[in-house]
Amino acid sequence: MSETSKGVAWVTGAGSGIGRALVKRLATDGWIVAASARTARDLDSLAAEVPGRITSFQLDVTDEKACAATVERIEAALGPIALAVFNAGSYFPTTADDFSVANFRKTVDVNLMGEVNCMGPVAPLMVKRRAGHIVIMASLTGYVGLPTAASYGATKAALISMAQAFRPDFERYGVAITVVNPGFVKTPATDKNDFPMPFLIGVDEAVDHIVKGLASRRFEISFPWQMNLLIKLLAWLPNGLKFAITKNMIPTKK
Repeated sequence: MSETSKGVAWVTGAGSGIGRALVKRLATDGWIVAASARTARDLDSLAAEVPGRITSFQLDVTDEKACAATVERIEAALGPIALAVFNAGSYFPTTADDFSVANFRKTVDVNLMGEVNCMGPVAPLMVKRRAGHIVIMASLTGYVGLPTAASYGATKAALISMAQAFRPDFERYGVAITVVNPGFVKTPATDKNDFPMPFLIGVDEAVDHIVKGLASRRFEISFPWQMNLLIKLLAWLPNGLKFAITKNMIPTKK
């Protein structure tokens, strides 16, 4: 690791969207970045964009043993992981007339257990060193159940709860826990949505929010502020009023 480096950062879900943009920002900001994603081609093109600062580690986060092996490879090649951003995720619309147990399970395996699989080998190392920063990528949808996001929102709610439980516990060992809750961000994933996305922001703006929040090591990074306020107000409403609003979000059948 270079003497001028801020340290080693590991980012999963780095092939596209927020993860890819965050890897490039961290690399240009002085971090040595280990980037993980399922597709080698995406990782190779990413590493070429900031030569010498990004190293690829292909990984399927649903494979627990592969996550442990990847952490060993990263630390052997680059040094101790100081910042771990668990960003890999997937989304399958879940509705009453198109309910899929298989898709629900895939969402849980990637969004929830994928982050747990990655955290498993990293957390003990940081606790032992009494230093480190673990970043859990959740979503504002984790605060209130929204139509079509039953499986996605359930995993994000679990991640928020997990982060809240871990924060004071890990602080005793000098390890920070941060949860990131984006609203709608323009990425290849959201480009597929066929419903209105209020307060949609660009990926670079999203990364600005994340990097600023990481610098302060605060617990929650939620953005944009308009969507954060809207979702949290919606979550506090009485159920009757809440459902009167959310039923209008159900997409019409084509």
